Amino acid sequence: MPSRIVYLDHASTTPVRPEVLEAMLPYFSERFGNPSSIYGLAQDARKGVDGARAAVAGILGCRPAEVMFTSGGSESDNTAIKGVAFASRQWGNHIVTSSIEHHAVLHTCQFLEKFGFDITYLPVDADGLVGPDDLAAALTARTVLVSIMYANNEIGTVQPIAELAEVVRRRGKALGRVIPFHTDAVQAPGALDLNVDRLGVDLLSLSAHKFYGPKGCGVLYVRRGTPLLPQQQGGSQERFRRAGTENTPGIVGTARALELVVAEQETESARLIGLRERLISRLSERIPRTRLNGHPTLRLPNNVNVSFEAVEGEPVLLGLDFAGVCASSGSACTSASLEPSHVLSALGLPADIAHASLRLTLGRENTEEDVQYLLATLPDIVARLRALSPLARAAQG
Repeated sequence: MPSRIVYLDHASTTPVRPEVLEAMLPYFSERFGNPSSIYGLAQDARKGVDGARAAVAGILGCRPAEVMFTSGGSESDNTAIKGVAFASRQWGNHIVTSSIEHHAVLHTCQFLEKFGFDITYLPVDADGLVGPDDLAAALTARTVLVSIMYANNEIGTVQPIAELAEVVRRRGKALGRVIPFHTDAVQAPGALDLNVDRLGVDLLSLSAHKFYGPKGCGVLYVRRGTPLLPQQQGGSQERFRRAGTENTPGIVGTARALELVVAEQETESARLIGLRERLISRLSERIPRTRLNGHPTLRLPNNVNVSFEAVEGEPVLLGLDFAGVCASSGSACTSASLEPSHVLSALGLPADIAHASLRLTLGRENTEEDVQYLLATLPDIVARLRALSPLARAAQG
């Protein structure tokens, strides 16, 4: 067992903050009532849910009634895409998304193809950006939804969401109707603006465990008037949009975590950018043939995604794990797959370089000492693996 643990996988999940746990605890015990009941004990729980909804709405710049609580980002994405698609068939059956979306979006779109929906998967450039002109060209009179993620979970590239949403708004205006725009913003809290009007989005997905809240809790913003067919029936909760007894502790924890991460956003983002840039520059200096994946500047403050020529990502991860460093080779949802990351493939990277990727995502607990420890550990791991690699020996002649 390593004597030191350095956690560098915050894009995968984050620990629950003590302040968040403290806010949640009463709703497991003395305030355990069902928010749908009318007696006093239940109304204590209802106040917790209502207060959390108002807090989230304040951050998103929307009405509380437009905030829907879910079980996480995957459910929020599924509900947004399926809900709008099935509610909009009178206008068409065409959906536009990008080739680098999280699988919660891609697999949902693939599911809809079985029901007669046509999906356009937009390409991205070498940095992972969707082109506004490509989006405009993809829109048709049958388009009923556009879903483009705010910031990529693997490479950290941040999309120009407001610009893309304006392209969709103009096309909808020409058609005499609204084409709803959804964004998977799971990686955005604590780093990017979440105001839905400034972004111009109609639906937005969040997941609490990405910003130091509890797992199994999420948010879906749905702009008033957006067509949405509920995906879960059985009760009147969430204004009939999602049946099921509310997860009161999780909802309260989600709101508290979001409040905290947004309040600290400016200072914490600046700190993480400093660590990120130091890490990128030092890795390039100390490990020859290192490639940065994703946009060099339009990227999340905490994201470093690199590929090392002539090694594979999995042995690097195992070496880091042995040294006490927790990292990832891509999305945690696909880390067991032998296929190269679909995101890196969409950037045009060859399979051997895509297989050699390492994702390091910093968080609020990380320090300069953590970065120094990684820089003292990782170059030796890569050097040892290259010495054993037939690819490296071939490259050296």
